[in-house]
Amino acid sequence: MKKRYLLLLLILITGLIVNSCKKTGQNPIETLFTGGTWQLASIEITQYTGNTQISDTTINDTCSQFFTFKTDFTCTYANFNCVTQPLASGKWSLTPNKLFLIANMVCDSTATITTKPFINSQIINLGQYSMVLNTGDIAPNYSLTQPRKIVKYGFIRQKLSGTN
Repeated sequence: MKKRYLLLLLILITGLIVNSCKKTGQNPIETLFTGGTWQLASIEITQYTGNTQISDTTINDTCSQFFTFKTDFTCTYANFNCVTQPLASGKWSLTPNKLFLIANMVCDSTATITTKPFINSQIINLGQYSMVLNTGDIAPNYSLTQPRKIVKYGFIRQKLSGTN
């Protein structure tokens, strides 16, 4: 009888150990993306000719733009470019090195022009409360005479209601 209890206890302990090591399927970077809604705080547009900076403009968000990532790898963006439009949605993924975000959603940039603003976004900063993405002409190799534009989107995580 004692052997049965010992065997049952051994099976129970083994089960607890195996279940405690179970993976969730998400890596820490994906968890940061999907941990809440990101509100646009500012946009910085920098113009270059080659590696010479020509202009630098910062725009603070005035129309409440929101970027939401879901664990099923879908995403939505509300009020892109302050243009009244349906909620833009698409799929998101990370490159194997986790340094670039690829979000294929189509947003209205103006009344007549659509864009995929985050189709190839360099992740500059990603933390629990802030995220900065570079978009535009972010290729590491560029001509020294070619004009290029880099748009830096700064987001802050929205605090969930009912939590401290």
